[in-house]
Amino acid sequence: MSSRKGLSFEEKRTRMLELFYEKKDFFLLKELEKIAPKEKGIVTQSVKEVVQSLADDTLVDTDKIGTSVYYWSFPSKATATRKRKLESINEELTNKSKRLKTVEKSLTDSCLGKEDTEERTQTLQELSELEAKKAQLQESLKAYKDNDPETLKVYVKETQMAKTAINRWTDNIYSIQSWIRRKFPNINVNDFNKQFDIPCDIDYV
Repeated sequence: MSSRKGLSFEEKRTRMLELFYEKKDFFLLKELEKIAPKEKGIVTQSVKEVVQSLADDTLVDTDKIGTSVYYWSFPSKATATRKRKLESINEELTNKSKRLKTVEKSLTDSCLGKEDTEERTQTLQELSELEAKKAQLQESLKAYKDNDPETLKVYVKETQMAKTAINRWTDNIYSIQSWIRRKFPNINVNDFNKQFDIPCDIDYV
């Protein structure tokens, strides 16, 4: 029993989703507070917070009927939600990739002009945010490891598409670093990475 108390918040979210997917039913909060500790090892005191966080992320649906509030979530709902998020991220990555190419050309023409540098800074910062979103999304996909194989196939395909887009961005960053080394040998690449918030351990996913 003591091992159950060591669950991280993300693990509690994952287990709560598993409970919804396995039961495929509608629940009152008080019902979840009884079931979750027994079947998923989630302490009663944290059930409300976990369920609310899932509802805030649209992973769990909720509706008030009369004076009662019901919660539910089915695998089909999760599939659609994840697919929309992945499509949105892929679209953002594509747009940022096009923008980075434009900025790179401007940098080459102007030898790191002030305005171009600021634009590239913003672009790379946006890339960093997208990578964080992607990492969070990949982590949340682990919730589906025990679900229907066909559902998992959809996520594997969509996740691979997002990985491909991330790797294109990584190529672009490596190209910029190489260009900096050639054109401005006095600039330290590590300092450059820090300036633009590029992780020192950036690599392909």
